[in-house]
Amino acid sequence: MNNDTVTAKSKFSMHQALRLIAGVMILVSLALTYFVHPNWVFFSVFIALNLIQSAFTKWCPMITILKKAGLKE
Repeated sequence: MNNDTVTAKSKFSMHQALRLIAGVMILVSLALTYFVHPNWVFFSVFIALNLIQSAFTKWCPMITILKKAGLKE
């Protein structure tokens, strides 16, 4: 791994990663709903409810995971 790759990784903030993960999870759950079974829509509902609760409680489980993974705010 060269220094450019390491520098690029260190510029990726925790909140950018959170938005990326949430967006990907929503798209995956919608694809599963369409292609696999309609009940996968509840995965999208779970993600939405988690985002809503994090707005009120200022705590998000994914942020905790990303901090443990070493991402900086």
